[in-house]
Amino acid sequence: MNRHRTALSVLLSAGALVAGVLTAATPSIAADPPTSFRPQQTQGFWTAERMRAATPLDVTAVPGAARTAVATSAAPTAIAPTAAASAASPTAFPQAGGAWTAGGAVVKTSGRVFFTMGSRTASCSGNSITSANGSTVMTAGHCVKYQGAWHTNWVFVPAYNNGSAPYGQWSATKTFATDQWAASEDMNMDVGLAVVAPLNGQTLSQAVGAQGVLFNGGYNKKMYSFGFPAAAPYDGTKLVYCSGNSGKDFLLTKDHSLGCNMTGGSSGGPWFQDFNEATGLGTQVSVNSFGYTFLPNRMYGPYFGNEAKAAYDKAQTS
Repeated sequence: MNRHRTALSVLLSAGALVAGVLTAATPSIAADPPTSFRPQQTQGFWTAERMRAATPLDVTAVPGAARTAVATSAAPTAIAPTAAASAASPTAFPQAGGAWTAGGAVVKTSGRVFFTMGSRTASCSGNSITSANGSTVMTAGHCVKYQGAWHTNWVFVPAYNNGSAPYGQWSATKTFATDQWAASEDMNMDVGLAVVAPLNGQTLSQAVGAQGVLFNGGYNKKMYSFGFPAAAPYDGTKLVYCSGNSGKDFLLTKDHSLGCNMTGGSSGGPWFQDFNEATGLGTQVSVNSFGYTFLPNRMYGPYFGNEAKAAYDKAQTS
């Protein structure tokens, strides 16, 4: 029996990230599963109404799941951001969850992710990151693949605003996950990426900028988390953030931990250390991944180690 679940299964029945425990059928995975996928795209599929109606996706975990060791001793690898930003006003720290009103680069680089899971439409969050191809989005692994199936009609909508796409809809030409997520949906490795096609003659980073990213950066940092939670009490219309001093999961995973009340739909949103409230620029070190049913108002995000770096390298050179 699969001992974790995504927000889609949760929210279809309960509607929140920390809702009661459900179970899902064990994925059927072929030997040596592919770690990337070319998603089908249907032109004009994501109307404003369809985006508003998409089911927010999340993950929760329950005791007893397998614990997989994650190497954290490798030397840090940092990739700097590729864009400057206009000044913004500082906001409160710590913050357990509230609308981001300070502006800056994060407003453009963050966005909602929409896709189809079988016959259903669903949503997550994502972030534009610096990459060799200038077209790479970082998100959660379960936001590109879940229960053995890759999502289709995958688009990234930076600066999403209540059904509108001020910088357009960026269609994925290929989606990626860590080898471990692709093979067994290992909760420690819930990292996904997408390479999106150019739009109006520009790459994604040219249009909205891109944040820096850091691998093997360590734990216990001052952290900011962003996303577009769409399950109550949120509605997916605005960018929300949490901030505080992060810790380390001592239960089922080796993930980062942060006090945060974001709900389903925030999955895949970026976690930053060295975040500058005045510019909205930071160094991405994780993504919103899951919560425990018995620990409300706490979010967990995977450690970006060598495994995440390998997936990033595949995506940025695709």
